[in-house]
Amino acid sequence: MLKRVFLALVLVIAALVAVVAVNTWRTPSRQVAVAPAPPLSIDLPAAARRLAGGIQFRTVSSLEDPAGNSAEFDKLHAYLAEQFPKVHATLKKEVIGQHALLYTWAGSDPKVKPIALMAHQDMVPIAPGTEKAWKVDPFGGVIEDGFIWGRGALDNKGNLFAQMEAIEGLIGSGFKPAQTIYLVMGDDEEVSGLRGALPIAELLKSRGVRLDWVLDEGLLVLDGVLPGLSKPSALIGLAEKGYATFFLSLDTAPGHSSMPPAHSAIGQMSAALARLESKPMPGGIKGIAGQMFGTLAPEMSGLNRVLLSNLWLTGPLVESQLEKSPSSNAMLRTTTALTIVRAGNKDNVLPGRAEAAVNFRILPGDTIDSVEAHLKSALGNDAIQVKRYPGNSEPSPVSPTDGDGYRAIERSVRQAFPDAIVAPGLMVAATDSRHFSLVSDQVYRFSPFRAKSEDLARFHGTNERLAISNYGEAINFYQQLLRDTAQPQ
Repeated sequence: MLKRVFLALVLVIAALVAVVAVNTWRTPSRQVAVAPAPPLSIDLPAAARRLAGGIQFRTVSSLEDPAGNSAEFDKLHAYLAEQFPKVHATLKKEVIGQHALLYTWAGSDPKVKPIALMAHQDMVPIAPGTEKAWKVDPFGGVIEDGFIWGRGALDNKGNLFAQMEAIEGLIGSGFKPAQTIYLVMGDDEEVSGLRGALPIAELLKSRGVRLDWVLDEGLLVLDGVLPGLSKPSALIGLAEKGYATFFLSLDTAPGHSSMPPAHSAIGQMSAALARLESKPMPGGIKGIAGQMFGTLAPEMSGLNRVLLSNLWLTGPLVESQLEKSPSSNAMLRTTTALTIVRAGNKDNVLPGRAEAAVNFRILPGDTIDSVEAHLKSALGNDAIQVKRYPGNSEPSPVSPTDGDGYRAIERSVRQAFPDAIVAPGLMVAATDSRHFSLVSDQVYRFSPFRAKSEDLARFHGTNERLAISNYGEAINFYQQLLRDTAQPQ
C-alpha cells in the first residue's frame, strides 16, 4: 500500500515538473522585431549645450507662491524661442494660465486623430542642507565627464528639450505630419498640475479635441534593476497610482505628566498607527503587474524564468519575495506611508491632542473610498477622527496594450534602444498625464532615459545628471516616434 502511494506521489511530482518545464520553455517572447533606428543626424554636443543652458533657469514651482519664480519661466520661454527657431516659426504657441505652454503642429489630414507629447518646465528645489553634496552647481548647467549635470536634467527638462530637438530636426528635414501633434508643457507638475496641465486638457476638450494617444514622462530604461534579466528593461506606464492623504486627530484631556492616564493621546495614536502599518492593503501579481511579469518572464534566465512563467503554481512564493522590496511591493498593492506625527510641546505636559498624516498610493482597482474604509478598520480606534486631503485623486484609467499608442511607443523604444526588453508597467508616482484622461483613452508614461539602481536616487535627489549619449538616444526616440506615427501624406 505504501509503495503504491509513494509511486503515485513520484508520478505526480514528475508530471508537475514536466508541466513546469514545458510551460517555461514554450512561453514565447512578446518582443516586437524592428530594425534599429538610423544614426541621429544632429550635432549632439550642441544639443547638450542647449539643454545645459535650459537647466540654468531656476523654474522651481511652488504651491503656495505660484508667481514666485515667474521671471525664471519667462527667461526659459525666451530661451526656447531663441534655441529652436524652426519650432517657433512652424508651431502655434499658446501660454495657458501663467506659464504653461501648448504648442500645436497642424497636420495635413484633419481626419486623422491628433496625438500629444507632454513634458514639464518646473522642477523641485534642492533639499536644504544638501547643496554641498552636489558635485557641481545644481543650476550651473555644467557639462562634465560625459554628462549634463543639474536639477531638471532628468526631471523633466531632459524630456522637454529632447522633444524640441526632435521636432526642430524633423522640420529641418522637410517632415510634415499627417496628424496634428500637440506639445503640452506644464509649469506646476511638481505641485499638482492644477494650474498648467489640467487647464490645457480642459481647453482641448472645450475645442472638441479628442487625442488618439498621449505620452508623458514616466518609467525608464532600467539596467540591472530587475533580478534575472540580463538586458535593460524599458517599461511603458499604462496607468499611474492614485494619491490619497488622510489627516488623523485624537483629542483627550490634557494633564500633568506626574499623573499620566493608562492610555495617553500619544500612546493611543501610536498604537493605532502601528496597527495600520502592520495591516497593508491586499495585493498580488495581477492587473498591470501580471502583464509586466508575463512579458518579462520569457526574457529571463534560470530560476527567475521558471518562477515567473508558472505563477499559477509559484505565485505565493514570488509575491512574498517581491513584497520584501519597497519598489516591487509598490507594484503589487496600495501602499501605506506614515508621513507626519505631531503631539505635545513640553516635556512635563500631557498633550490633549495627537495628529498624524497617512499617505496612500492607490493601485488601479482600489478607490479613495475603499482606502478610507481600510484605514478606519485598521486603526481600530473610533475616537480618531479622519479627514481627507482635498487634493486626493483616484488612480488613472488603465490604457490598453493593443492600441495604436502603445504599439507606436513600443516600436520606437525597440528602435532607439535595441538592447532593451519592452514591457508594460505601472507608474507609482503622479504625473501631469493623469489630467489627460479627459481627452484620451490611451495615456502612456515613459521617459527614454537609462538608469541603474544607483541612478534612481538622482530623481529629486543629489547630483541629478543625464549622459550625453543617452540624451542622443532620447532625441532619436522622439524622432522615430513622430516619424513612424505621423507619416506625411
